[in-house]
Amino acid sequence: MIRARKRFGQNFLVDQGLIGKIIRGFDARPGEHVVEIGPGQGALTEHLVQSGCDLTLVEIDRDLATLLQERFPSATLINEDILKADLPALIPDSPVRVIGNLPYNISTPLLFRLFHYLELISNMHFMLQLEVVDRMTADPSTRSYGRLSVMTQLYCEAEKLFEVPPEAFSPRPKVQSAIVRLQPHKQAAQVDVDIIEKMLIQAFSSRRKTIRNALKGLVSESELESLGLAPTLRPENLTVNDYIACSNLVSTRS
Repeated sequence: MIRARKRFGQNFLVDQGLIGKIIRGFDARPGEHVVEIGPGQGALTEHLVQSGCDLTLVEIDRDLATLLQERFPSATLINEDILKADLPALIPDSPVRVIGNLPYNISTPLLFRLFHYLELISNMHFMLQLEVVDRMTADPSTRSYGRLSVMTQLYCEAEKLFEVPPEAFSPRPKVQSAIVRLQPHKQAAQVDVDIIEKMLIQAFSSRRKTIRNALKGLVSESELESLGLAPTLRPENLTVNDYIACSNLVSTRS
């Protein structure tokens, strides 16, 4: 048995009850193209293969990749870093479904990368740190609401399905985990991604300031008022649609 490697942030799911719950929730069907990110020792992979889906595995660990290829010869194995992989080349038969127990140290950058390729993806189910899932699904005017909340909800409907305790893994992580389902919106918002990302970084790096100051240099006080936004609001008070409106305003004069 291959041991978990800290540098890859590996924690292998071993609780058979929870594995079954995840698989039932994902409900892979024969002929569907499924991409599993970070399959590890194959806890989910075994069940995905049995579903009859067309399965692609992306695993960075060379030793695990060798093990997976031996155990699941019917699956396509990609031994690459998912953060560097050519995603359109990886999933040419789109749209695909994506599932994975994501290493916590790459979860946010990977999510942001996947959001740029949603035309290739029908839905995603991920195991993530509970704190990250809570931020992804947070409502405005709550402590967890921030840049990740806005970007996730800009692109997808996000739903926390259930929590997973540390004892479900080997080795045990120090944090609680959760499963999240991401369903890309059928109608993508019309927005300049570069502008809204810049706006969110600036806004939430100054979340205690009013938006009059947090968005200074991007949107003026009079422009905020023209959008029906009180300049005294704070960044966490603005909805996803509010940020889209602000971004589109900036875009019209770029």
